[in-house]
Amino acid sequence: MTQTQNILVTGATGTVGRQVVAELLTRGHRVRALTRNAAKADLPAGVEVVEGDLTDPDTLTPALEGVTGLHLITFGGAYFAPLQTGPRILELARAAGVRRVTVLHGGEGTPLEDAVRADDGVDWTVLMPVEFMANALEWADGIVSRDEVREPFVSRLSAMVHEGDIGAVAAVALTEEGHGGQEYVITGPEVLTVADKVAAVAGARGRAVSLVELTEEQAVEQWRAAGHTDEVIGFLLEAYGNTPEIGRTVTDTVEKVTGRPARTFRQWAQEHAEAFGPHA
Repeated sequence: MTQTQNILVTGATGTVGRQVVAELLTRGHRVRALTRNAAKADLPAGVEVVEGDLTDPDTLTPALEGVTGLHLITFGGAYFAPLQTGPRILELARAAGVRRVTVLHGGEGTPLEDAVRADDGVDWTVLMPVEFMANALEWADGIVSRDEVREPFVSRLSAMVHEGDIGAVAAVALTEEGHGGQEYVITGPEVLTVADKVAAVAGARGRAVSLVELTEEQAVEQWRAAGHTDEVIGFLLEAYGNTPEIGRTVTDTVEKVTGRPARTFRQWAQEHAEAFGPHA
């Protein structure tokens, strides 16, 4: 067990940020969570919630007091634009005595991540998870209302990762030696098709789910109706229609860093079965 440390988690109310917070608490560390709206944070008891904005780094000064580790995201503000404030954030972090920094990779190079990689004043670790298992929650409405999933490219392969495992890798990198200067590709323990995922969800909820394959045109129409921008739709078409090798190749990062196997999608589906139930 490592000595209790003070860790600041930015993006603490996001899918991954909540898992970083939870894992740090489980490991006995003190957690300070940064959010732009503390009243809506809804974080576990024991978390110190502080307000601040990564687009205005000087608002972080009080939050960084006494902190030894810092978890960063690369986007911020109301519209989640790539952050341009990395150098100032890191300057403040070093001045506060922060020794370790993790940054959640945003899918491509970003100014903040570039600033982290270039900083030799802290031990930094870049977290590069592939597709989140939590993305399957997007199917919940269709499954609950029609027992149906409608997706394009159903034979695509994914080594999708449990968001809790991303949080676990981050927590270790933030509190233990030996992870500075590392770039960790984080995956689940198996490669799955869409049909594999649907079958796991059906098994967890105890009721069959049909899989309907969409054409690209139908998929674009569905995504547009869901409110996705053309930029996001273009990304989805590329990611799903031509999944890069990194997204469909299993790594041993979770086990190597945390000492336990990565969790399966079947486990994730069991944990979230209620979201897919007929009366969810």
